[in-house]
Amino acid sequence: MNIQENYSLKKLNTFHIDASAKYFCEVASIEDIKEVLSADKFWKQSKLILGGGSNLLFTKDFDGIVIKNNLKGINLIKEDIDFYYVKAGAGEVWHQLVMHCINNNYAGLENLSLIPGNVGASPMQNIGAYGSEIKDSFYQLEAFHLNDKTIHTFNNADCKFGYRESVFKHEFKNQFIITSVTFKLNKNPLYNIKYGAIEKELETMGVKDLSIQAISKAVCNIRNSKLPNPEVIGNAGSFFKNPEISKSKYESLKNEFNDIVGYDLENGNVKLAAGWLIEQCGWKGKSFGDAGVHKLQALVLVNYANAKGNEIFDLSEKIMNSVKEKFGVDLEREVNII
Repeated sequence: MNIQENYSLKKLNTFHIDASAKYFCEVASIEDIKEVLSADKFWKQSKLILGGGSNLLFTKDFDGIVIKNNLKGINLIKEDIDFYYVKAGAGEVWHQLVMHCINNNYAGLENLSLIPGNVGASPMQNIGAYGSEIKDSFYQLEAFHLNDKTIHTFNNADCKFGYRESVFKHEFKNQFIITSVTFKLNKNPLYNIKYGAIEKELETMGVKDLSIQAISKAVCNIRNSKLPNPEVIGNAGSFFKNPEISKSKYESLKNEFNDIVGYDLENGNVKLAAGWLIEQCGWKGKSFGDAGVHKLQALVLVNYANAKGNEIFDLSEKIMNSVKEKFGVDLEREVNII
């Protein structure tokens, strides 16, 4: 096991923040995890489990051990009359898993194409896009408990999925290393093209016969047209969650802002488009040194070159305060702050 000291994390987070870890190692198996945690020196350290680094913002160096999860493998473990069950190691790149499933006609993940990050983070965040969420295709996961050093299995209900939420962000925060995730994927596709611009993009593409391959391509086209590539401009995708408010508050806001964007939810509340709120406050395309708000999508905060994490954090604070002042709506960060 190669454990390095004062290790730069700049290339391991999509914001490209120049932070360092006191200690750093990579694990590719359960045995590697056990070896790291069996050493008293590292057991006593603060721990950060790192996947693709696509949903976090370093505002300082990490005074502990960063464990990079590199557990790999994608396997069809079983199937029945309706479903394929595909198990993926937590260290697999998410989009590569999606492409593997699409190439094998395993349906269910196509709307989640091109989301940055690794498989292990997908249930933690209950990642979602274009009308789909992980919980819709999730079957179970395996996770290594940091204290009892055994593998635990979680089914869909155990994970307590919510909007960009799971049990791993709350009561089990920092207690587990997710090692694998198994998805329950359809043999007979259930196409979901009503959300966002998918239907319009499919028309532009000239698609006559709908398929998961076509939907994935449409989603990739849309994302590439409006979201910055983190390999070119540092970012973590959507920085804020879309806020949920009561129907009565929404009607009140609509009386004052008649073009406000909202979506009715099953619980009777309304989900607002955070990007629209931020844009109305004048932030879209603004930059302050190397920290800024993307010119095409106000939900995305960016690092143009050498911004510090606390500069991006301070920008997010100002955005949240202005939205609260103008609309009386509280924004919540989707990105994890370290």
